[in-house]
Amino acid sequence: MLPLEGVTVVAIEQAIAVPFATRQLADLGARVIKIERPKTGDFARQYDSTVRGMSSHFIWCNRSKESITLDLKSDEGKEVLRRLLEKADVFVQNLAPGALKRMGFEPNELVEKHPSLIVCSLSGYGESGPYAHKKAYDLLVQCEAGLVSITGTEEEPVKTGIPSADIAAGMYAYTGILTALLNRMKTGKGTVLEISMLEALGEWMGYPMYYSAFGGEEPKRTGASHSTIYPYGPFKCGDGKTVFIGLQNEREWSTFCKQVLENETLATDKRFHTTARRSDNREILKEIIEKTFDRLTSAEVLDRLEQAKIANARLNNMKDFFEHPQLIARNRWDQVQTPVGSVVALKPPINMEGVEAVMAPVPELGEHTEKIMKELGLHNKVKQK
Repeated sequence: MLPLEGVTVVAIEQAIAVPFATRQLADLGARVIKIERPKTGDFARQYDSTVRGMSSHFIWCNRSKESITLDLKSDEGKEVLRRLLEKADVFVQNLAPGALKRMGFEPNELVEKHPSLIVCSLSGYGESGPYAHKKAYDLLVQCEAGLVSITGTEEEPVKTGIPSADIAAGMYAYTGILTALLNRMKTGKGTVLEISMLEALGEWMGYPMYYSAFGGEEPKRTGASHSTIYPYGPFKCGDGKTVFIGLQNEREWSTFCKQVLENETLATDKRFHTTARRSDNREILKEIIEKTFDRLTSAEVLDRLEQAKIANARLNNMKDFFEHPQLIARNRWDQVQTPVGSVVALKPPINMEGVEAVMAPVPELGEHTEKIMKELGLHNKVKQK
């Protein structure tokens, strides 16, 4: 039996954050009923068309779900939602703050009516405060949380290459719902959860926040290098390729000098004697390191690093990642059906003994509307626009 088998999740969801959260629940066996707008559906369906005409974003976040189209502005659509919530364990939504209440589905009232129901609302900035009704997209929340200010080069701040604010909020929605389900086993009672993208991403900003507040200056933008630990980042080799290394302590620094750079005197050089001093003198140290690496190929550098047990990595592109030997060796790839055929998909990262994750199809818009209407006894009563 899957961990969440028997749990029904009703989701009014769009974009990334909530769909990402509910897909994790579906992976563990929950039944996720995704409510979409008639005709257009979740607007993430149109984010791009790179997967044989479908959106890469949508395929990533929506496998193993059932799609029903409802006009929630109509009385008929609201009646269907009421019927769904009568049988639901979890109701999760990311409508604009206040929209659910205006529809007649205020979270606390829902839990009063359905005492075991867990209601989770996710928004950009929260249900209250001066930013409550401010539009929030991933890039904008990354800016407000300060992430963009510390990411990029000295000359230019940049956003992260993935939707970090969406993913952070989605993961806290996921873990919050799991926590509420666990608590319900103890108390028998549901609850109301509220998650904001700003606060979720803010939790991830702890180190730079403290560094700035108590250090008196903002962390420097250092590209792919670490802003305070050095050497920790990219270094060019003689074949023009780049390798990444990471040193965390003085023992590793000493080993690195002796076995990789083959220069024992550097280990006791006062300019590089501590992490802070190495960071302060990074330009000098970078020149010394790359002078050695320039005589070697990237493969030879990586071999030296491995022999010295110094943390290292290649600079992979996405094709390299698809063909990563570690993922292949661990059998981490599976196939998922979509409306445009089978596509490769990574298995969920949690490996639980005796549990095989659900890897069911990505639904077409409204694919399960008729089936769900029949379950509710409304097949001949509600007309879809």
